[in-house]
Amino acid sequence: MRARETDEADEQERGFDVIDAVDRRILDVLQQDATLPVATIAERVGLSPAPCWRRIKKLEASGVIARRVALVDRRKVNVPTTVFVAVKAPRHAAEWSEAFRRVVEGFPEIVEAWRLTGEIDYLLRIVVPDIETYDAVYQRLIARLEFSNLSASIAMEEMKYTTAVPTIYMV
Repeated sequence: MRARETDEADEQERGFDVIDAVDRRILDVLQQDATLPVATIAERVGLSPAPCWRRIKKLEASGVIARRVALVDRRKVNVPTTVFVAVKAPRHAAEWSEAFRRVVEGFPEIVEAWRLTGEIDYLLRIVVPDIETYDAVYQRLIARLEFSNLSASIAMEEMKYTTAVPTIYMV
């Protein structure tokens, strides 16, 4: 067996654990446009299509590429308003946290939910057509669960938005 084949066999045996510069370039390209043909991706990263395709499949199989999705322009589909909601829990208990998780999952308008350290316990990002709709979401939310405090901030301008993660730190 040649050295390269041995390296590939060893890597397959131990699983995907190293992301090299080529993988990072592939991820950068895919994060910009996951619909590109493999031949185009391969050309951009300096590979031939077959090894590029194998690398993409390995990134998918390992979970580095979790899924490929379509990014929808929220303004064009009538949800231009973004509201950030800071949540203070009434108590720090597992049952309240689980109830909160279930409530959040039931609201399609809540597109992100983060548990935080500091003064705020959770941060929600909500997208809606307008403030009246946000108020209806707010009313549904407080009807389902007790909160110590909810504080909303309406986004005035989207200065930067990306779903791409930086690949410069990947090892």
